[in-house]
Amino acid sequence: MYPIIKKEKLADKIYLMDVKAERVAKSAKPGQFVIVKIDEEGERIPLTICDYDEKAGTVTIVFQTVGASTERMAYLEEGDAFQDFVGPLGCPSDLIEEDIEELKKKKIVFIAGGVGTAPVYPQVKWLHEHGVDCDVIMGSKTKDLLILVEEMRKVATNLYVTTDDGTYGFHGMGTNQLQELWDKGVRYDHCVAIGPMIMMKFVCKLTKELGIPTVVSMNPIMVDGTGMCGACRLMVGGEVKFACVDGPEFDGHQVDFDQAMKRQLQYKTEEGRAMLKLQEGDTHHGRCGQCGGDK
Repeated sequence: MYPIIKKEKLADKIYLMDVKAERVAKSAKPGQFVIVKIDEEGERIPLTICDYDEKAGTVTIVFQTVGASTERMAYLEEGDAFQDFVGPLGCPSDLIEEDIEELKKKKIVFIAGGVGTAPVYPQVKWLHEHGVDCDVIMGSKTKDLLILVEEMRKVATNLYVTTDDGTYGFHGMGTNQLQELWDKGVRYDHCVAIGPMIMMKFVCKLTKELGIPTVVSMNPIMVDGTGMCGACRLMVGGEVKFACVDGPEFDGHQVDFDQAMKRQLQYKTEEGRAMLKLQEGDTHHGRCGQCGGDK
């Protein structure tokens, strides 16, 4: 069992938990994720690692209640425990594999949308700890939905906070803030965008126009987390990839966002999953018990 050491409500329907998971904490790297399961009957839920403390043996997760399983998670309190807490899974951020001195020469910007702030934070923190400067643009629909603002302020070189309705910080979206900075002469060599798919799509549209190489995290489309169910199948540069085993990070300018978003909607119904299995054949994957690929 994996006990919950700390629980905090960050915003409406958004929660943070520190979970005792020593082996995961010891091996975790920015960009990776875990799969949690409340009990034997519980659903497997992939969640990107928000933070980790090797000495304390804890891993921090942030989640938003969007269905029955995450709603059940929200009822857990400090002292309760997860039956399963598997990880770290997925590939670490490409940035941590680069030479530190070369990274220091780059002008890096992160663009985080909503709960996407959680997986951005460990990358920015890691860079800060290794002496690499980076800017962060983080936003949400309204002030009440902003999370981890003060935590991010401590590790970002420059933090730009945006809200769609103008209730806090810059009035507009992350793309509007990036465009304004660009118009003022601020130049970036690398961008990492994490958030809702529609947000990442438009960030990539802008950064492609501006000539900024961009990495995105496709964790929003993961279901099973092991490449077995086919939920996170996507096209990257015309090739089939799976977010959970090949990512979750990919070259954003190569991701077919329209196909991924359309497929995500189709996957939500039994009929849709059956049709995807028929259309995709051997590249669909199966054995999750949900899509019929194991039958």
